[in-house]
Amino acid sequence: MNLTIIGVGYVGLVTGTCFAEMGNKVYCVDIDEKRINNLKKGIIPIYEPHLETMVIDNQSKNNLIFTTNLKEALDDSNIIFIAIGTPESEGGGVNLDFIFTVAKQIADNITKESLIVTKSTVPVGTNFKIKEIINENSDVEIHIASNPEFLKEGAAIDDCLHPDRIIIGSEDIKSIEILKELYGPFVSNHDRFIIMDVKSAEMTKYVANAMLATKISFMNEMANICEKTGANIQNVRLGIGSDKRIGYKYIYAGCGYGGSCFPKDVKGLINTSLENGYIPSILSMVDEVNEAQKMVLIDKITNRFGHDLSNLTFGIWGLSFKPQTDDVRSAPSITIVSELIKRGARVKAYDPKAIENFKCEIKSDNITYVDSKYDVLDNADALILITEWKEFRSLDLNELSKRLNQKIIFDGRNIYPKRIEDEGFELHQIGC
Repeated sequence: MNLTIIGVGYVGLVTGTCFAEMGNKVYCVDIDEKRINNLKKGIIPIYEPHLETMVIDNQSKNNLIFTTNLKEALDDSNIIFIAIGTPESEGGGVNLDFIFTVAKQIADNITKESLIVTKSTVPVGTNFKIKEIINENSDVEIHIASNPEFLKEGAAIDDCLHPDRIIIGSEDIKSIEILKELYGPFVSNHDRFIIMDVKSAEMTKYVANAMLATKISFMNEMANICEKTGANIQNVRLGIGSDKRIGYKYIYAGCGYGGSCFPKDVKGLINTSLENGYIPSILSMVDEVNEAQKMVLIDKITNRFGHDLSNLTFGIWGLSFKPQTDDVRSAPSITIVSELIKRGARVKAYDPKAIENFKCEIKSDNITYVDSKYDVLDNADALILITEWKEFRSLDLNELSKRLNQKIIFDGRNIYPKRIEDEGFELHQIGC
């Protein structure tokens, strides 16, 4: 099949590459000429395991074409995916300006009957607005479908090639059959298609992310209660996770969630609820608890050292919002580092992939970036673990003892065993 992906950000690039991997001819279109030129050279704008190799390989096979020319792409395609970003607007809503601009551009360039598939996360009713814009500006017959993505950063290629489910929101049988054929190679062993109406498909993406965010905030609140009562959230997690109705995923306490999806989508769903006359009490608290949780480590640090952190240096392990990605959007590290600097502290930071992106978020002479995890320890008064990259999981206690000014660790993800206290370390964790 020949198809066009409009928007070569995280979702568009991964999706387009995986479609190309299955032998389709895929045009990836973006208005960012620098990004397109870099992609043609095999320079990938994001870190995602295995993505670079697949992009280079499929370009060499002419299955994957990067271009700024939308008309060229549409002339050779009859399936058009919209994978444009939907940033948060002022007030917590969803900014759909880019989506609607693309709809108008499709209308201006489309010449044959096509299926328009929205992959972007959009509020309920957006697909019908896209159809309306195209119909107002073009006489070409189009069909619409909602096909939300469920990619986890750091595991996106595997999620795309081996999906848990493929949701198709459409009332048009022909469109459903086209998408089933396109996705067939991804689900040859199992029927993972879930067919529903367009609005329900749009809502499903928001509800999925809101549910996962709710689990995280709930466990973080439970961790804070455990800390007040003397219980251990790690033991509690094992106790409830063994219940098949609950399971172990997304019930790890920590210093808050971040990323491009959970924060934005929770706020977007809150905004949609309010616009439709409903006050979403639980959702509002999910967001509020998460923002407060980003301050938990700061509270522990100031309880230990006082509110004036001048003349103190803190080593930071992990800046990305989760392991296996270079994404720092809404990451707890932004809040934690900002608060440390605000109180006069100096910071030495290391992350395997996210340093360059973090530099764009916070510009300060009080931050030093290093190339090795142990280099952050030199003359540091404490180590702060924010992101649980695998390379941080096993500690060389001798190295920490030699380099740290004080043997103090603030563990924001509860990954270190209590036994290190027997080696003379102070270990501050969340809920245990």
